[in-house]
Amino acid sequence: MELRGLIVREPFATMIVTGIKKWEIRKRNTRIRGPILIISNSVIKGVVDLYDVTGPYSADELNKFFAFHRVPSNFLKRYCKGQRVFVWKLRNPVKFAEEIKNKDPERCSGLGKNSSKYCESY
Repeated sequence: MELRGLIVREPFATMIVTGIKKWEIRKRNTRIRGPILIISNSVIKGVVDLYDVTGPYSADELNKFFAFHRVPSNFLKRYCKGQRVFVWKLRNPVKFAEEIKNKDPERCSGLGKNSSKYCESY
């Protein structure tokens, strides 16, 4: 079985796989649902279920929901650059006991709008 992988910056990747961060903020919508690997710094940190996408929202609208996305206001405004963004809703996080080196970073390039690339299941 192959899983898709989502590349996320630290400290957000660790927050996702430990269940602290329940929303991932992205500039694009996605139709993808189900389990996805969370990758940071070429390391697979865990897996989470992507179960819904809502939006688009402004940075100001999202600031009210800091407890879900954990993105500081100044970082969020810089990321959004005045554009509206989407909330990718996550649940059932599993942090791997040992992080796994991403063996094929070119194949595991993320979940872009038109991406058809996958990560190997380990």
